[in-house]
Amino acid sequence: MTTTRRRAVLQLATGLAATLPVTSWARAGLSVPAVNAERLRRSLEDLSAFGRPAGGTFADGVSRVAYSEADVAGRALAMQLMRAAGLTPVVDAAGNISGRRPGSDPSLRPILIGSHIDTVPGGGNFDGILGSLAAIEVVRTLEEHQVRTRHPIEIAIWSNEEGDPMGSAAATGPVPALLMDSAAPANAAARDALRRIGGDPAKVASARRAPGSIRCYLELHIEQGGVLDAEKVPIGVVEGIVAIDQYEVTIEGVANHAGTTPMPLRQDALIAAAKMIEAVNQIATAEPGAQVATVGKLEVTPNAANVIPGRVRHTVEIRDLSSDKVARLGAAMARRAQQIAAETQTRITMTRYLHLEPALADPALQTAIEAAAANLGLRTMRLPSGAGHDAQEVAKIGPMGMIFVPSVGGVSHSPKEFTTWADCANGANVLLGTLLAVDRKRSAGAR
Repeated sequence: MTTTRRRAVLQLATGLAATLPVTSWARAGLSVPAVNAERLRRSLEDLSAFGRPAGGTFADGVSRVAYSEADVAGRALAMQLMRAAGLTPVVDAAGNISGRRPGSDPSLRPILIGSHIDTVPGGGNFDGILGSLAAIEVVRTLEEHQVRTRHPIEIAIWSNEEGDPMGSAAATGPVPALLMDSAAPANAAARDALRRIGGDPAKVASARRAPGSIRCYLELHIEQGGVLDAEKVPIGVVEGIVAIDQYEVTIEGVANHAGTTPMPLRQDALIAAAKMIEAVNQIATAEPGAQVATVGKLEVTPNAANVIPGRVRHTVEIRDLSSDKVARLGAAMARRAQQIAAETQTRITMTRYLHLEPALADPALQTAIEAAAANLGLRTMRLPSGAGHDAQEVAKIGPMGMIFVPSVGGVSHSPKEFTTWADCANGANVLLGTLLAVDRKRSAGAR
């Protein structure tokens, strides 16, 4: 089969995999089978029933918050689908669900694929869910086509990603404090919730995976932004997950009567805050790049119509793939804060309370994703992930690669979150192609 014909057939597979019997693909002589697109769609629709508003439809989104009854039911369905793919699902002490398909070479480390199925309150049907169910579909496709990989293939459905990647954090780093059985009594509710999904807070440390214990981690995810959709590019190749710095800014002025205090004599904390918020935007946009900065929370005291605000607290969050740039922008904002304090006769303190290092995608995996997409005739573009993902945690123990597919309108964490079924199938097929390419690669250190 010529390369042109092979690509044409693979493109056809993306949209028609559900309408042709498996034997048709075998007779076509394809080295990379296509996932069953219709079955993947049914899996997404079936899972959406858990957490759906009463009387609602798929379009109404879900609230499948971690540890809720809906989450418990959704996890049961995910495990049922894993069994249908020939896997035996296991729940570790951190509540993560995993299933392992053996490889032909027992000395090789597993290729790990997956995501999460919990949602934010009032969320959508694709964030994390697509990556989890596509991972199951990939393994099921390998089983149906009797494709034996050299490496073991392991699916991971991480627990409580939306709650601050709890499951993947427990699997790849120090045990999160909320899951420690020796933690303060205030954490009892979190430990009880973990037991609800089959975890064991007394043994969470046993869920940890050693650095270097996996060949790599591949995660398919919706973009959650509008870049791919606007550019009409079907596959995003993630360069990395951004560094995040969060600051609390406290502005101290003087509260006073709004009617009797002349304008020149005011020490208005809210005026200073307004200048500071504008400065955050100006500094973030003053240079080219993908960096973003946000003021998303504001507290005004005393918050009364007839009182000059005496105190304001607000947040500043800065994100970029470069930790150095994030730090530099934060320093520029801190310098501007002192200028504003002098201009407004207020006192401003800016304190960093959160720092997350970026997780850069492995260059070889980025190249493999691009090649898998090219084999399907799909255009790609490289872009950073502005949102956090389980991949950010898993990158601590092995090479990481992420595949993005478009979010219609850039909407996410909303019932309106949607990715077309064709793009879902595209992403799953690229995941499958990338996995097989990594599995075939024989090189030093690639065990």
